[in-house]
Amino acid sequence: MKKFLLVLVSMIAFIGILAGCVSEQGGGGSESDGSDGSSNGDSEEKSSEELTIAVVPKLVGIPYFNASEKGAIQAGEDLGVNVEYTGPTEADAAAQVKVLEDLISKNVDVISVAPNDPASVDPVLKKAKEQGINVTDWDTPANKDLVELSIKQVDDEEFGRHMAQKLVEAMGTESGEVALLTGGLSAANLNLWLDAAKKEFEENYPEIEIVTEKIPTDEKQQVAYQKTLDLIKSYPELKGILAVSTPAPLGAAQAVQEKELQDQISVVGSALPTDSKPYLEDGSLDTAVLWDPGKLGYLTVVLGKMLAEGEMPTDGQEIENVGKITVKEDGKTVIMGPPADFTKENAGDFNF
Repeated sequence: MKKFLLVLVSMIAFIGILAGCVSEQGGGGSESDGSDGSSNGDSEEKSSEELTIAVVPKLVGIPYFNASEKGAIQAGEDLGVNVEYTGPTEADAAAQVKVLEDLISKNVDVISVAPNDPASVDPVLKKAKEQGINVTDWDTPANKDLVELSIKQVDDEEFGRHMAQKLVEAMGTESGEVALLTGGLSAANLNLWLDAAKKEFEENYPEIEIVTEKIPTDEKQQVAYQKTLDLIKSYPELKGILAVSTPAPLGAAQAVQEKELQDQISVVGSALPTDSKPYLEDGSLDTAVLWDPGKLGYLTVVLGKMLAEGEMPTDGQEIENVGKITVKEDGKTVIMGPPADFTKENAGDFNF
């Protein structure tokens, strides 16, 4: 009987060991299959998920940023990513920070911002990075340490100096009084352009006199118009106005047009050709200098997608619908291309 029990126990133990081995092999096989299946499922889910790239301008509703929005949305359609183009309705730093906070709460994949005030967005960009969101700036630089890419329209130094040269050319003299208008005093890109323009005057046109500190116009044509009327009254010998931010040259030209001073005061600035055309035609605006903002919006989304997928752009890379880009030695500054001049002869050739 004892022998029988011992045999029975041994058989049960053996069956248990055998079952365990089978279970272990089956579990291993299932784990392997499940791992592969799970991995494939995750991969499929991830590849089918659309990335969300948020593009934040200084403000929405003005022609320049409307054109940028069209380019960004088109890039999203072409690349199969979601693009959320959103910003404040005024060029207000606090309102822009609120927009960025909302995007972080949505856990978007990429945030590209054109800051109204670089310092004001530092804390919120740090927060985005800590949450794993890719961060770039576009149109206007943010704190370089907080962005993975800085997407610029043009080389700032080249652009500012070029506008100064065009103003002197329009004035027909290398001496005289000029004034500088800007969209906002804290806008980094506008400051860089005007600083470069002032250097150009100082180094190559020493008889040019800048009559006052740069004058802010709040990114509004009507404010630029009124400020220019004030300048005309205060400086009757004024010969030139250099205006940056796309509404500013239009407001300055409007005032010159109203006072019929086209032969006395030259105006050059950064403006869209379609908006500039009426002022270019009668000479109240001599030259509008800019680039295609639609292409800038497009490029911003293309580079945002690259970042989200772990890629970086390279110098001389050809970007479809944009052209060849320049990547500076720091590896993060991307320049879209050289500036373009719009005059009464060619403004009608453009649709932005």
